[in-house]
Amino acid sequence: MKPIPILLTLTTALVGGPAWAADAAHGKQLHEKTCVGCHRNMTGGDGSVLYTRSQRRVHNLAQLESQVRRCETNLNLKWFDDDILDVVEYLNQQYYKFPKKK
Repeated sequence: MKPIPILLTLTTALVGGPAWAADAAHGKQLHEKTCVGCHRNMTGGDGSVLYTRSQRRVHNLAQLESQVRRCETNLNLKWFDDDILDVVEYLNQQYYKFPKKK
């Protein structure tokens, strides 16, 4: 039996799942710093109605990530992917409660 190259072993370990979980606490900080003010301006009050309204645009986790990415791009925030995923995690825990893929 031939030994498995270490690079292949490491790649398999990384591809098998995320190296770390999204940080909802960090996502909350980013959301409060960046998103809340804009959403208040859009709604004229409590911006969280964008997440809880019956006609909301987001219906699953993939759409939530797409929406966060769209806002990040439109505002030219220059967030890292981890920042975006942290905000997605926060919003999902706080408002949406979409199931995660296993």
